[in-house]
Amino acid sequence: MPWDQGLDAQFRRIAAWPGSPLRVLAGPGTGKTFALMRRVARILEGRNNPAGVLVVTFTRTAAKDLKSQLRDLNIPGVDQVSAGTLHGFCFTILNRAQVLRATGRTPRTLAEFEKYFLLVDIRDRVFGGIRSKSRRLRAFEAAWARLQSERPGWPNNARDRAFHQALVSWLRFHEGMLVGELIPVTLSYLRNNPTCQERHQFQFVVVDEYQDLNRAEQVILDVLGENSNLCVAGDDDQSVYGFKYAHPEGIILFSGTHPGTLEETLIVCRRCPRRVISMANKLIANNERIQRQLQPVADAPEGDVWAVQWNSLHEEAEGLAEAIAHSVRVRRIPSQDIIVLTARRLIGYQIRDALRQRDIPALSFFTEQALENEISQERFALLNLLVNPQDRVALRCWLGFGSNGLPGAYAALRGYCEQNNQHPGQVLERLAAGRIRIPGTQRLVERFGLLERELAALQGLDGAAFVAAWLPPDIEDLEELRTIAIRVVETTPDPRRMFGEMRYLIIQPELPESPDSVRVMSLHKSKGLTARIAVIAGCIQGVLPHIDRELSLQEQERQLQEQRRLFYVAITRSSETLVVSSPLYLDIHIAYRIGALARRRHAGHVETIFTQFFDEFGDEAPEMHQGEDFLARFTGARIVRVSR
Repeated sequence: MPWDQGLDAQFRRIAAWPGSPLRVLAGPGTGKTFALMRRVARILEGRNNPAGVLVVTFTRTAAKDLKSQLRDLNIPGVDQVSAGTLHGFCFTILNRAQVLRATGRTPRTLAEFEKYFLLVDIRDRVFGGIRSKSRRLRAFEAAWARLQSERPGWPNNARDRAFHQALVSWLRFHEGMLVGELIPVTLSYLRNNPTCQERHQFQFVVVDEYQDLNRAEQVILDVLGENSNLCVAGDDDQSVYGFKYAHPEGIILFSGTHPGTLEETLIVCRRCPRRVISMANKLIANNERIQRQLQPVADAPEGDVWAVQWNSLHEEAEGLAEAIAHSVRVRRIPSQDIIVLTARRLIGYQIRDALRQRDIPALSFFTEQALENEISQERFALLNLLVNPQDRVALRCWLGFGSNGLPGAYAALRGYCEQNNQHPGQVLERLAAGRIRIPGTQRLVERFGLLERELAALQGLDGAAFVAAWLPPDIEDLEELRTIAIRVVETTPDPRRMFGEMRYLIIQPELPESPDSVRVMSLHKSKGLTARIAVIAGCIQGVLPHIDRELSLQEQERQLQEQRRLFYVAITRSSETLVVSSPLYLDIHIAYRIGALARRRHAGHVETIFTQFFDEFGDEAPEMHQGEDFLARFTGARIVRVSR
């Protein structure tokens, strides 16, 4: 097999291991994807049925890339392999088995902002406020397994059961589902039907990014893999999805819960320079983890690492843009080989705009934050209702914008609808016409009247004219949504088709592709990427790490360790140059908005603190530079003072 030539012994064992299970612990840049691809290739070369192979990846893009690489190796049967996300696979199972149809559920998934109105409408005070109810909702999506040690399934205590019932009741009335709900529903179906086809469909199950799966997701894979060869790969040091109850303990404890597991640990980093590897080792050693050290390849370069502090947020954006422009124009580094990572969209936008002002192509990838403010959420709901006037979730959201949800008034409307088996839109039309009366619903009727006027103004428009009317260009908070709309409308001018594409991009964001542009994105989004130059901006205490002080001390420690892992992921994207940057002074309103911690306040500004993670580099930490000094050294030229 030509593709097998030159593999070292460790990769050969991973590819050819005949038994089950197999755990591959793989640090950043150590060849995890390569190892999994070789394993699938060996399975197919062994004349096994390709339809009996399931490959679970964390993103659709990863699955597509893996199958593409296998095709390049001329491996037969690749197109018959089932490869994709676990949520996508669960949706396929439920559709094929007609589970949703049989249980009366509608596969219309809720966007993140739409969950707020669900929680507002669950009004029982025993569930606490929005924050408390949000945590219960995430536990519901994890099949009530908040900890790695808990068994996913039906909630154990009366309060969780009451919340479960109220939540499902809301979803049934509004004909919607939560994306995360696919997991517990599928788990219930598989557990309760031991002879179903899906439990015996696969002979080989290969799972990537296992550390990012919660306990319910892990149990689904155990059920699917109970009669098959199970291989999981991941890295406890890159577990960054604790908000959905994914814990690093899943991959750490895997061997203990799966007897006979072969363990392989990949530690030779083929991506990062030596200095970055040394810093990463020092940083992550502060966490509870499987202790090991990343190792550089023999010919790894020393690397170029910078730590820099600027006088202001504006100066940081301008200075970093100047350094990147120099790299593109003078050092001839392609713009797509540069990424800028930041924990706050506001910081990313300033850097992106500063790059564009220098004619450096730059794209921001904050699609998951495109619906972060209320005006963008309202406009998105408007488009939803233009496309589907019967959408109950979108109508519920529209009625509540600008008024903290109006839960009391809406409860009266919903009660009437349920009692008379009518759609909320029909009832509102009758209320507006004066044919019926429901006390306390006048503000809902006013919002419904505004909706009808807004929809009428958009009728008959398409293309750029539609986008301009739907997302007025003078409203700054619509910028990210408008950027996505403009990109989509070039190929999809019809509003109805455009909505489907935009919903897909926003609600199920993927890893950024490699356009001919500098990519500006969140730290979470950078997983799996490699860049010659990686810039981490806005490294301010309170932003990175961001810790919720209302949580228990134990939960705060969990958050800190996850944020440390996130920073570890970010710095290990670099293959040549790493820049860690922060502003010293922030406008007091911006500081409050992004959660920055302050040492002193004066004249409308606060003095920030560089991230604590910098100290955790220990003696591997690079020398700290002021902005102008960094620019002079980085570009090798005298730099005019950056305007503030």
